[in-house]
Amino acid sequence: MEPSSFDELAFFRAVQTSGVRALLIGRRALVLLGLPVLTADYDFWVAIDDIARLNQASAAFGLVPTRTPEEARERDRYALENDEHIDVLVARSMTTVEGERLEFAALWDRRCPLALSPDTLVHVPTIDDLILTKQVAPRPKDLEDIRLLRALRLQPER
Repeated sequence: MEPSSFDELAFFRAVQTSGVRALLIGRRALVLLGLPVLTADYDFWVAIDDIARLNQASAAFGLVPTRTPEEARERDRYALENDEHIDVLVARSMTTVEGERLEFAALWDRRCPLALSPDTLVHVPTIDDLILTKQVAPRPKDLEDIRLLRALRLQPER
């Protein structure tokens, strides 16, 4: 298999121009917030009605969905893959281990746009909402991410 020449900025721009309601979550969001973490993949939480549009925007990058939109809706998730890997959560809601319910629509309403270039925005949850997404199935690295996010939240604005 030949490696793709994946252009992250172009991918984010394609998602933005497609009109997909997509929140970048996971460690890639932390990287964009300036936190010192490593990751090799992307994680998005996407509005359940926008699966086909995301797949269409991703096709230009050679990314292939692992499930049909109908299968993704049934399982609440799927992936887009080639030599890149993008996990896509499509659940309307999820629950933290402490029982707090996270609704995609509410996180989308509170989203924070990050300008990556003059013509490219990527949307991330608020820091508090990112912390909650890390509490859905907290692994050791999620606990470290929560610590970093809390420290970021306490920093004065520049």
